[in-house]
Amino acid sequence: MTHSMTGKIALITGAAGAIGLATAKLLASQGATIAATDMVGADFGPLRAAIPDADRLLVIEADVTDEAAFGAAVKATVEKFGTIDIFFNNAGIEGPVAPIPDFPTDGFRKVLDVNVTGIFLGLKLVIPVMAKAGRGSIINSSSVAGLTGSAGLCAYIASKHAVLGLTRAAAVEWGAKGIRVNCINPGPIESRMMSSIEEGASPGAGAAVHDGYAATIPMQRYGTPEEVAGVVVFLASDAAGYVNGAAYTIDGGMTAA
Repeated sequence: MTHSMTGKIALITGAAGAIGLATAKLLASQGATIAATDMVGADFGPLRAAIPDADRLLVIEADVTDEAAFGAAVKATVEKFGTIDIFFNNAGIEGPVAPIPDFPTDGFRKVLDVNVTGIFLGLKLVIPVMAKAGRGSIINSSSVAGLTGSAGLCAYIASKHAVLGLTRAAAVEWGAKGIRVNCINPGPIESRMMSSIEEGASPGAGAAVHDGYAATIPMQRYGTPEEVAGVVVFLASDAAGYVNGAAYTIDGGMTAA
């Protein structure tokens, strides 16, 4: 299914990562104009190659945990393109893998800073732009880690549970203003992040961990970034006009088992 995005302005955080990149490419292919942010020093090469038209791509280095820096990115987007119709609030990190007694406290705080405070700041800074226009669609990135527990990933799991709470709070608060806020809950996706988690779970044996994880999923495989992007684009589209406060699970049946 395709959804016309002609004339739509989409802001994406974590745009240099696997899911952010796939979503930017899909939105652009359907007519959207993209403002893409990621960390200072991130590799935007694949994104620029996918969207070579400089009039339809604005790339901004900005730390989502830095309110001033991300505020400047939002301002730059509005100055160049006029508004923000779609916000994919996607930036996140996996953090360390360790049992709770051994989990580094600074690592715990870092994960929450990026995955929770970063999502909050995105909402705080983009909602006023959408409220001014009287419409908008926000998609927050949570995870199946926001629905269930898993050993060794306490910070990531806590952070992704929090994203569901922020999604529901924002949906209730802003639905009457024409702003829909939903989240996605991907399961294991072929990406750098999952490779990092696999290696953290069993250093030197990441491939075996990958195969073990995949075997527990009813569809017997990981998802692709493009499969996640398809759901994000649906939630961004007018086809999802009455979808607000929802959590869409994209996990091959993992949490149904």
